[in-house]
Amino acid sequence: MRATVMGRVGRQALDLLYPPSCLLCGTDVVQAGLVCTHCFGRLQPVSHPFCKACAAPQSSAALLGSQGLCRACEHRHPLWGQARAAFLYAGAVRELILQLKYADRLDNAAYLAARMVMAGADILQPGCLLVPVPVHRWRLLTRRYNQAALLAQGIARRSGLECMPDALVRERPTARLARFSRAARQKEVGQAVGVRDSRRILLAGRTVVLVDDMLTTGATATTCVRALLRAGAQNVHVLVAGVVPERADVDIELSDMNKTRA
Repeated sequence: MRATVMGRVGRQALDLLYPPSCLLCGTDVVQAGLVCTHCFGRLQPVSHPFCKACAAPQSSAALLGSQGLCRACEHRHPLWGQARAAFLYAGAVRELILQLKYADRLDNAAYLAARMVMAGADILQPGCLLVPVPVHRWRLLTRRYNQAALLAQGIARRSGLECMPDALVRERPTARLARFSRAARQKEVGQAVGVRDSRRILLAGRTVVLVDDMLTTGATATTCVRALLRAGAQNVHVLVAGVVPERADVDIELSDMNKTRA
């Protein structure tokens, strides 16, 4: 109790010396790790109606079938069970995610994780295991952290669930997928992810929630889910910070990356 009080006093003292600011624009906010009212209005939370399998928001509930699936997922269900996304990957959320991935803005992970817990409340059931999408060791050396692992650990702290950050391993490096088409993504990541041998026994019979920063075509998630199911996981769901709006061929545009890094 005493340590908690001292910690609270310490945070209040720091707030006086360094007033907390918005994660996006730098405007003063009441508490560190938040966005201001203006920037919050720029976020696009995923709310009903959305497809339960791909997390894509729908303009009308009439576009969903009896199982809550969009037409594409009814025709060909993803390899995983259900998917949830906190936000649409656009505007302010794209800034938050790109800053987290490429500009060392680690505070963004805590904010996104909190929103992911809310979005994934129905799949974050007691006993499930959180597993982040892995990055290759060479990319980890240059970036110094795996943003998906930071999100998974943040979700674990808020939900009380177990996180296994090293369950999956990226067995070979893959190219950045930003401008890849759907088919090219699937080819690039097809056999790139496996389960760490020492973790296989711990996955057997478990319900796993795969965590990543965003869901684009689903190629990376499918590769991870396939590896988890082959290792004995009973069910795998997907939870992401942002779901990318469907586009004809190239799914994501990162032309503003240099601006974000600055």
